Amino acid sequence: MKKFSNQLREAASDIWEAQHRHPFVQGIGDGTLDLERFKHWIRQDYLYLIDYSRLFALAAARSPDLATMTRFASLLNETLHTEMSLHRQYAASFGISTEELEREQPAPTTRAYTDFLLRTATVGDFRELVAGLLPCMWGYCEIGRQLATKRRPSDPRYAEWIDAYSGDEFLELVGWCRDLIDELAADAGPADRERMQDAFLTSSRWELAFWEMAWHLER
Repeated sequence: MKKFSNQLREAASDIWEAQHRHPFVQGIGDGTLDLERFKHWIRQDYLYLIDYSRLFALAAARSPDLATMTRFASLLNETLHTEMSLHRQYAASFGISTEELEREQPAPTTRAYTDFLLRTATVGDFRELVAGLLPCMWGYCEIGRQLATKRRPSDPRYAEWIDAYSGDEFLELVGWCRDLIDELAADAGPADRERMQDAFLTSSRWELAFWEMAWHLER
């Protein structure tokens, strides 16, 4: 029997393929992406990470067992104390100060995406919460690993981005979250599975919209 996570990926195939073909993603891969567009992504992604951390906190609070709670609490800690620090250092390599990151205002797409995630985490059930958070980490992992098969971009900062999302540690995290989705779907009814798929597809659409936001310098 096909795993539920694979079913979700197939259902979102057109959306995810559009992400792979997006000029922003392709521009990272071949090193031609305009720096102002990428710097806009960096600033908006910093704001996104703040609310994504809130999502991990809600996931920890709503976890059905201690092991899952512990993993989400660890993800929250790593994001707040490691990933965001690395993001600030990475932004600095583009001349973006921490003060500039803190002053940034969310673009409408950023706000709408994170509002959707946090609303799902508070009014949906735990299955929907996990289905909603998965496209971000899984999508970036897939994009990173796909770009890593090609010639490295000449700008080392773009190469660093690809390395970050194509690494084995990130792949392991995605695998854990996919396994969790499969476990949650195993004892879910048809209506629960449909809500999980809706959350997954909606987040996938917002992921595509996030690339569009950065490409068009949306403010």
